[in-house]
Amino acid sequence: MNLLSVLPLALVMVAGPQIISAVFLASGRNARRTSLAFVLGAGFALLVGLGSWYVVFHAVRHAVAVPGGDDGARRLLDWVVLVVLVGLIPTVYARRSRRPRWMGRLPEAGPRLAFGLGFLLLAAMPTDEATMLTVAASLAGHHRPWWHLLPFAGSTLLLLSLPLLALSLLGRRAVTVLPGIRDWAETHAWVVSEAVILIFLATVVRDLLSPAG
Repeated sequence: MNLLSVLPLALVMVAGPQIISAVFLASGRNARRTSLAFVLGAGFALLVGLGSWYVVFHAVRHAVAVPGGDDGARRLLDWVVLVVLVGLIPTVYARRSRRPRWMGRLPEAGPRLAFGLGFLLLAAMPTDEATMLTVAASLAGHHRPWWHLLPFAGSTLLLLSLPLLALSLLGRRAVTVLPGIRDWAETHAWVVSEAVILIFLATVVRDLLSPAG
């Protein structure tokens, strides 16, 4: 398990209400300020979530005595990741194409609301919490240093920043581009998430089946 293996899970983090909310904010009043506040809130949620889970699983790996020593601890965390990933598959499917009513009010949101929304959508969503757990457990279980969390967090924030980047680069033309991004995400984002989860699931299974040592 390496850093590149977990990066695609950033797609799972943003697929659904997260990227759709980012599009709505980029289409509303004070679009740049609210979009930036949204990304900052999401970044704070990533800092808290990933950091907390990494500390937990790093401590578990060194504190829990399991048969096989260090390799046994790694396999234990791989099993935790496997169970979480299997649980994510039906959860992502159940939440497909479901736009909450509150999204219709986002174009009128201010920076404070946008920051809180960015934090809550990543910190309180079961799919995102499970994904952060998966990333932290995978990296801690395979003795990857904490800073390996940063490229994953950066990739997630970059994806959430796409509507803001489109607004900055395209100006008024973004008004015609952003609805297309929103509609595509509502229809297809869950499929991308499921594909990424299955690929990562295969990687975890491969690690579990590999010889000890």
